[in-house]
Order: sequence, then C-alpha cells, then structure tokens
Amino acid sequence: MADAAERASRWRSHPLLMGLHVVIIAHFAFQLAYSGYMVFFVLRPEGIDGPLFAAALEIPHELMVTRRLYAIEHWIAAAGLAVYLALTEIGPRLRRARGE
Repeated sequence: MADAAERASRWRSHPLLMGLHVVIIAHFAFQLAYSGYMVFFVLRPEGIDGPLFAAALEIPHELMVTRRLYAIEHWIAAAGLAVYLALTEIGPRLRRARGE
C-alpha cells in the first residue's frame, strides 16, 4: 500500500490542499467554541451559574429549546471534527505504523 502513503504525502505537500485542511479544522474548532459560548454564557438564565439541574423546569420554554439547539450544533461539530480527523490524520498514521 505504498501508493496510499504516496498520495497522503502528496496532498500534504500541496499548499492549497494543506491550507484547506487547516481551514476545515479551524472551522470545526470555531464552531465548537461558539456553540459552547452561546450555551454556557449567553443563553444562561439569570442567577444560575453552572449546570441547570432542577432549574431546567423553571426557565422559559423558548430559552430551553434555544439552548438545546446550540447544544445539538455543538455535538454535530464535535462529531464532524472527530470523523474528519479520523479520516485524514489518525487512519493514515495507523496504516503507516502497521506498514500497510
């Protein structure tokens, strides 16, 4: 499987493809930071710091739905980053380490 290793090193040496790779990872990282900021700092009910626990029953429905949508966005970005890194970084490194 030397051909796969050659292809992987070829795209890493191309500046445009490497730039695109960095932009994709930066986008996922920004999305994670933004959605976390929105859930834990912007859409926080007054007088509550940290987890909601029982206070979740007392906050307005619209606020809870908005927080949940940002939380879902956060999990989707985390899953997308994990899959992207598994396909572009971790998988090829494991194949090279095994000598495939």
